[in-house]
Amino acid sequence: MRPDGADGKRGSMMGRARSAAAEMQQGRVRDARTASTAVDEERPLDYARQLGLEVSDLWSLIDKVEAGFAYDTFRRFMAQTLIAKSQLAELVGIAERTLSRRKDAGWLTPDESERLLRVARVFGSAVALFEGDRETARRWLSTPKRALGARVPLEMIKTEVGAREVEDLILRIEHGVFT
Repeated sequence: MRPDGADGKRGSMMGRARSAAAEMQQGRVRDARTASTAVDEERPLDYARQLGLEVSDLWSLIDKVEAGFAYDTFRRFMAQTLIAKSQLAELVGIAERTLSRRKDAGWLTPDESERLLRVARVFGSAVALFEGDRETARRWLSTPKRALGARVPLEMIKTEVGAREVEDLILRIEHGVFT
């Protein structure tokens, strides 16, 4: 008897078939994991590009967040989304006077940068829902939604928990699950 437990021709053929099937199955799982990881890594890069950031991978985005975004990132996003400066500052958790200091210094803090990225993430999801129409997405985000307890989505994205609820609603709408 061989170490693999197969004996004779039939046993070795069965063993090889099982091995091939196992390898093929592992290959599929590996491919699915790779595809999923690629999609998961690509989404944050899309949000970063919405902010006008030059990033090649997830790690360079993390480095940029940890270093803090340039103030121009805030300004560009504000111009693209047509969200008022005071409202965007509030969403990112920056007081008006602090925002003025950030403009003079040229940089946001890492926490402010992460919150700006969160706003971009939710805004990007809304834009995708409305097939690229930024104005419709902005209006939708500015209108109370019954599914969110009659709250305004933009006001909810001040926190990660609220942002996740808004994204969940967007996903439900995309998949035709109305609540």
